[in-house]
Amino acid sequence: MNDIKRYGIEGGSGSGGQNLPFARAVEADGWLHVSGQVPMVNGEVIEGGIVAQAHQAIKNLIAILQEAGYGTEHVVRCGVWLDDPRDFMSFNRIFKTYFGEHPPARACVVSSMVVDCRVEIDCIAYKKPV
Repeated sequence: MNDIKRYGIEGGSGSGGQNLPFARAVEADGWLHVSGQVPMVNGEVIEGGIVAQAHQAIKNLIAILQEAGYGTEHVVRCGVWLDDPRDFMSFNRIFKTYFGEHPPARACVVSSMVVDCRVEIDCIAYKKPV
């Protein structure tokens, strides 16, 4: 019996509509691993600075959590990549509006991005299996 469920394996699209070779999320024994989310809508990075892009990346992450039946209260860890270290404080303000009541463990690093954006975020969530 396979206790692994994959979300988004039908071929999600990335920048320019390219087919992405990974699942949006994978669930196993109550653990949900959500792939990194960038501020994309319909395969294109949205315009704007860190505030607009942080909101969109987090909204994309939360949409996947909800699709799998999880909420922000189930998130135990987030990984964050910022393109510019000067965006750290602004990102934290946005992050707190979504995770303030249920803060997860988190790592945040500065890295160049694979797509032209300012932020990427992934997470691991847990919900006791029924």
